[in-house]
Amino acid sequence: MAQPYQLPDFYVPYPARINPHLEGARAHSKAWAYEFDMIDVPQAGKAIWDERDFDSHDYALLCAYTHPDATGPALDLVTDWYVWVFYFDDHFLELYKKTQDMAGAKAYLDRLPLFMPVEGPITQTPENPVERGLVDLWNRTVPSMSPGWRQRFIGTTEALLAESLWELTNISAGRVANPIEYVEMRRKVGGAPWSANLVEYASNAEVPVEIAGTRAMQVLSDTFSDAVHLRNDLFSYQREVETEGEVNNGVLVVERFLGCSPQEAAEVVNDILTSRLHQFENTAVAEIPPLLAENLVGPQGQLDVLNYVKGLQDWQSGGHEWHLRSSRYMNNGGKAALGGPTGIGTSAARILQSLVATAPYRIRSHTFTPFQPVGPTPLPGFYMPYSAKRSPHLDESRAHLREWAAEMGLLDGAVWDADYLEANDLPLCAAGIHPDASAEALNLSSDWLAWGTYADDYYPIVFGRTRDLAGAKATTKRLSDLMPIEGAAATAPVTPLERSLADLWVRTAGPMTVDHRRDFKAAVDTMTQSWLWELANQAQNRIPDPVDYIEMRRRTFGSDLTMSLCRIGHGRTVPPEIYRSRPIRAMENAAADYACLLNDVFSYQKEIQFEGEFHNAVMVVQNFLGCDRDKALGLVNDLMTARMQQFEQLVAVDLPTLFTDFGLDEKVQRTLLGYAEELQNWMSGILVWHAGVDRYQEPTLLARAGEPVKKLRLLGGATGFGTSAARLPRPRHLVGASRMDGVS
Repeated sequence: MAQPYQLPDFYVPYPARINPHLEGARAHSKAWAYEFDMIDVPQAGKAIWDERDFDSHDYALLCAYTHPDATGPALDLVTDWYVWVFYFDDHFLELYKKTQDMAGAKAYLDRLPLFMPVEGPITQTPENPVERGLVDLWNRTVPSMSPGWRQRFIGTTEALLAESLWELTNISAGRVANPIEYVEMRRKVGGAPWSANLVEYASNAEVPVEIAGTRAMQVLSDTFSDAVHLRNDLFSYQREVETEGEVNNGVLVVERFLGCSPQEAAEVVNDILTSRLHQFENTAVAEIPPLLAENLVGPQGQLDVLNYVKGLQDWQSGGHEWHLRSSRYMNNGGKAALGGPTGIGTSAARILQSLVATAPYRIRSHTFTPFQPVGPTPLPGFYMPYSAKRSPHLDESRAHLREWAAEMGLLDGAVWDADYLEANDLPLCAAGIHPDASAEALNLSSDWLAWGTYADDYYPIVFGRTRDLAGAKATTKRLSDLMPIEGAAATAPVTPLERSLADLWVRTAGPMTVDHRRDFKAAVDTMTQSWLWELANQAQNRIPDPVDYIEMRRRTFGSDLTMSLCRIGHGRTVPPEIYRSRPIRAMENAAADYACLLNDVFSYQKEIQFEGEFHNAVMVVQNFLGCDRDKALGLVNDLMTARMQQFEQLVAVDLPTLFTDFGLDEKVQRTLLGYAEELQNWMSGILVWHAGVDRYQEPTLLARAGEPVKKLRLLGGATGFGTSAARLPRPRHLVGASRMDGVS
């Protein structure tokens, strides 16, 4: 069968090496697979693998390439894990994907976590090769790993297993995911986060517990995972799409979204893969060293992290070599082989070509020219299926916000003044987001929007120009300290930024339960910490990777904060695990992405031309594809439409399924349907607000750019080392740079 496309030039910057214990792992893994009935033993009337299948897949070669420095026993165990996970994938395909047996699939998947207890022995009796193999692997692995690692490994294994239902649902409906959804879900169902956990085991390098949950370590895992999965999609397109009728493949996703040929889609997927590897490298070099220092990680912990990073790099290069050799994949000819030698040790010959081929994108990402004259942005036709509503308390809330902002000191002219507060008209946004709120609740929502906007202005003005990341981190910590979970804050508010947050915290968190207060604090912290990410990118003059941008934009936009405000009225009727379920999280992320991208379209001229800013989806797409604004604008609008259509599908199909799967009573169902309606109001209200204010119109932007330069005065603010720079004159293009919870 002819290949549907020529394999692209892959970015493989590190030479692949092979473990000397390969032959031992081959013999051991075959014996293990036979022992647990994975070879030549029928399942539902058909053997999943025969010996020829097993030998040709050569999972021992995969593990020898991906873990070149593992000891013999460690390589044997890791290889057994990979035999198990690939057998599970094919077993699930034959028994449930091909038959589209949703009920059987759910029952099958629900049993597997029973064989992975964090503590204590396994008490369930395994009933098939997948379960029997998992029991053996779990008992052999966990004694040498910490409880923290076990918990992480259980989480990634359960995600790999449970989210297989998402794939099965797509197959049953013949539905091809949109690109944002696909990357997000492929990361869970594809198994690479699970592989990253096994890197810790094979490298004898557990990530220190104090940093395991940080953004930087999560980005390393996410970028590693995305690259692994997209590479696999490129090699497996023919088998999955053409032979198996699979719809969950990144090349097919891009092909359908862009309406292009498989070859063109393959090139785009490869570009995304490369971008994710660039992000991995940037995180390892720029974020990990300060993370280790700030958390006082000792010498052994530092060495473990370095070995973990090295282990992930080895996996990327080794995984690529295995894909070039395994009979499981499409790998005949093509540019991947360079037309030259392909034996062991020849991968180093591809490194220079990798670096040269990917240099243009890397250079573009670090050579942004600020204040480019781009002119007004032609607004596309936005897809908005929901009618906007408006609170009857709008005028009352406008009057309240004027008084509150003045009382808190937000209108002292340092960052805002009264005219600028009026121009933003944040109560208009609150009135659309919360049309059914009481007057008091609408005032609170307006105040939060004002605080988020003011705070997001404050960071680039005070810390961005001076590149004062240390000062920004100190301020972020003080803001977090002003939100105590229990008792009074130990930190006294000093600046208008702090005083207003302290006031909001008491008014909002006071009536909450401790658990809800903790979640709400985390939402605010997520937003403020994301602004540090923007400042770090500005310090490097680095336009972010597209995937990282989308995921961080939800945070800089304050999505968690505003959605938490929606949840305040839900009380205790909805169990926490329901909010963490895939349909609810997917619904929230789809809504957030629509609103974030909408803002980026409206604010493009304001940010690029008048603020010298590049954290904008249109600019990120321009940089990634090397295209002009109009093409990037069209693609961003297409992404908005795809996310809105996914939101509609989640509400219409996935929510009812969630109700059934969890046996939710009518009260909880009404609350969740009401939450979906709140998110609809959120999206439609944000669109009305953008269209209803003059802040994005060129006459307004030009008028503000012509005003006299004001002095930045931190009245009542910090006076220690580094704060004098914040009182320097501020260029006109920075005056009024604003985002409503990240809305620019």
